[in-house]
Amino acid sequence: MTPPVWASDLVVDEDLAAHLVRSQFPELAHLPVRRFAAGWDNAVFAVGDELLFRFVHRGVAVPLAARELAVLPALAGRLPLPIPVPTYLGRPVARFDRPFWGGPRIPGEELAVAGLGEDDRVPVARALGGFLRTLHAPDLARDAVAAAAARGVTLPTDANRRGEPTVLRERTVPRLERLRDAGADVDVPALLAVLDTAVVAGPSGGEPVLLHGDLHLRHVLVADDGTAAGVIDWGDSGLGDPAVDLMIGYAAFTGSARVAFLDAYGPLEPGAPERARAVAVGVCAALLDSVLADDAQALVCEVVAALGRVRR
Repeated sequence: MTPPVWASDLVVDEDLAAHLVRSQFPELAHLPVRRFAAGWDNAVFAVGDELLFRFVHRGVAVPLAARELAVLPALAGRLPLPIPVPTYLGRPVARFDRPFWGGPRIPGEELAVAGLGEDDRVPVARALGGFLRTLHAPDLARDAVAAAAARGVTLPTDANRRGEPTVLRERTVPRLERLRDAGADVDVPALLAVLDTAVVAGPSGGEPVLLHGDLHLRHVLVADDGTAAGVIDWGDSGLGDPAVDLMIGYAAFTGSARVAFLDAYGPLEPGAPERARAVAVGVCAALLDSVLADDAQALVCEVVAALGRVRR
């Protein structure tokens, strides 16, 4: 059986994580190390109560870690929501031939599991709209490109080709059909219509902006009071169509929350809403594929709901 695309190729357990942290950062040796989370590309461990360390567990994601380490310092203190700040930079060694890094933990819960009702999402939506307005400003793109170049990293333009509606459609249709055939609650004809509308709208004709690149429901953190707490997981950062990030406005919000998001962001170029909806379909379909495999029911329900929001 072929392993899923997100399967790790290197196991990082607590013993290995603790060894790496304590051997390279002896000032942290007294702190407990425990598994915190795992995504497609990284295993994340808490070191004490205030630090998180990220270890790449898929070899293909090593360049993504390099992007994070190049972009995040350039953005530190310049965005209206907290983002990770690399503070401890680990070196590859024999037992772990990849870089790893750690920084202060951003308190909060993933939007995907925060349990916010549709009308309760207005504060998060407004904050995210303003966050993206700042992130997409031309000066941040220039500074991030320069900072990355200084580290020997080239920021790609639309590395995942999410800004190309035709490519996105070709890649997403088989996944939607596979999800439907597996019994997932997805309205394939309605979602195909969203993809087709984006194809008609065509790609962006504007200047590329700096992107988070993978701004979905699991990469937005929410505080206990229902406000936005931070934006995490920057490995897909690069340059491209603003619609790639604006997808969160269509996957996470409806009604007054979506209005708040769009008002905070500002004017969109023609075709951007159609492309953003299509990106939301593609990203949420991939996310649903993953959480179904993990049998994470709360996440399944939220991602299915996101695919429903996209059509509204």
